[in-house]
Amino acid sequence: MTKTNAARFLDTLGIHYELIEYHVHETDLSAIAIAASLGQNIDQVFKTLVLFGDKTGVIVCIIPGKEEVDLKKAAKISGNKNAEMVPVKELFDLTGYIRGGCSPLGMKKKYPTYIDETCILYDFIFISAGIRGMQLKMNPSDIISSASCTTADLVMQNRTNATG
Repeated sequence: MTKTNAARFLDTLGIHYELIEYHVHETDLSAIAIAASLGQNIDQVFKTLVLFGDKTGVIVCIIPGKEEVDLKKAAKISGNKNAEMVPVKELFDLTGYIRGGCSPLGMKKKYPTYIDETCILYDFIFISAGIRGMQLKMNPSDIISSASCTTADLVMQNRTNATG
């Protein structure tokens, strides 16, 4: 199994992780498809989204795979008035990663990074290892420390696991 930039980055920090391969569905790169391919709980498969804030520029948000990022919450926590998704065509130039394989670790530059607070509910979660077909299985606290994340409520209010 080939190590990715994200895995090599974790190696330099001495942080434990597992590289987990999965079958890529080229027509469906969603975290839901990844969770199904892994046979894992979708609540533990997190996706990395790259946003652009009107004051600070690029920010990274890591959220549960079945949720949608709340752009207003992301803007507020990052010190912006507004935030929007970075166009897919700009993703590689900014991060070194492509859609469906964007890891919050080992990006071309260090950007302010935020992770949804629900990550701490689990002993481990999955994040992209930096290529399609490979995930990192890690303890959330290790992701928080290695990516210098701030935890926050980042998802739309109608969380799919919410009641009422």
